[in-house]
Amino acid sequence: MTDAHDTAADSSLRTTGGAPPDDGGSSAAQAPIPLLEPREGIPPVVADEAALAEVVAAFAAGRGPVAVDAERASGYRYGQRAYLVQLRREGAGTALIDPVACPDLSALSEALSGVEWVLHAATQDLPCLREIGMVPTRLFDTELAGRLAGFPRVGLGAMVENVLGYLLEKGHSAVDWSTRPLPEPWLRYAALDVELLVDLRDALEKELDRQGKLDWARQEFDAIASAPPPEPRKDPWRRTSGMHKVRRRRQMAVVRELWQTRDRIARRRDVSPGKVLSDAAIVEAALAMPSNPHALAALNGFGQRVGRRQLEQWQAAVDRAKALSEDRLPQPGQPVTGPPPPRAWADKDPAAAARLSAARAGVTALAEQLNMPAENLITPDTVRRVCWEPPSPATAESVAAALTAHGARPWQVEQVTPLLVTALTAGPA
Repeated sequence: MTDAHDTAADSSLRTTGGAPPDDGGSSAAQAPIPLLEPREGIPPVVADEAALAEVVAAFAAGRGPVAVDAERASGYRYGQRAYLVQLRREGAGTALIDPVACPDLSALSEALSGVEWVLHAATQDLPCLREIGMVPTRLFDTELAGRLAGFPRVGLGAMVENVLGYLLEKGHSAVDWSTRPLPEPWLRYAALDVELLVDLRDALEKELDRQGKLDWARQEFDAIASAPPPEPRKDPWRRTSGMHKVRRRRQMAVVRELWQTRDRIARRRDVSPGKVLSDAAIVEAALAMPSNPHALAALNGFGQRVGRRQLEQWQAAVDRAKALSEDRLPQPGQPVTGPPPPRAWADKDPAAAARLSAARAGVTALAEQLNMPAENLITPDTVRRVCWEPPSPATAESVAAALTAHGARPWQVEQVTPLLVTALTAGPA
């Protein structure tokens, strides 16, 4: 097989379609080359301290950025822990680490301190990496880079194909990575996920530089790397799918009790909550308010496969909700700290609704001009907050300060401030 690194290095942006417009005109599209095997073959899985120490030493002595990826078992296990960590760095090759056998990778993280980590969709993997002691000080997010550069498809497979001209096999993305031992085809897939990540980073860096967006991307990457861990969600049971059907407070209490019971069972058994009881079944029980296990068994999701003991357990949760006093029932809706939903603005504050409409139009037009998604130019929440409670007077300085206070990066403040000043100071249409 042709060495992928050498081939990819021949062109900074070898596209096969779906790339940003090329100012100089693009060459004829070439068929993508299937990437079937890692360059050095599939490395053995690191599953003990001695092998881990060798990897730490090798990656500390490596050169340039390090490609990092993690595989989780979403839909199979409780939580979002990592079940395989993949790394690749020039001079060190590829490593596959079992974080179940080696749950503390802080030594590896320390060895890579100051080194740029290359991840795809970094915010998805950083929480599970943080759990095992891996925290980057610098990073490059190839998915976010693709968004800023204007690629319409930013999945890893699409980016590798469109930018580097290689075809990644993506058939194992949703498998149960908690399986032990991991099958060889899965390990091959995992190794290939980091095979060209640094090559992709290099090509995207050049493209961002060509578009004048490289500093913008660096600001975004720094913001991700320095962001604290997210706060735990308040009342996570409110995110139950189908919750919009539940109107009465007593029914909401049933959802809460069933959700919390399911969560305790799932945590104890280390399985995905959806495998214990579906969201649809929880909502169905809340709407029906069954009076006994027999009535519960007649509902979708509580049928023949649910044993009597389990039915009694779920019915007990329903009964607890029924027995709650009025003052202990959940309130409809969560406390709102920011602006109300935009659909309510026209009635509550027509002037604010007009400001938001003008601001949205301006952001959309500028995003199209810059060839990037509007939400990457500025978050919709930031736009809503500034339009609902605009600074007075709405000058370039006051609007820039408001954007900064809401977490906008300097490049976003520079780009968005003029259009927001216009939107905030325009009279009614």
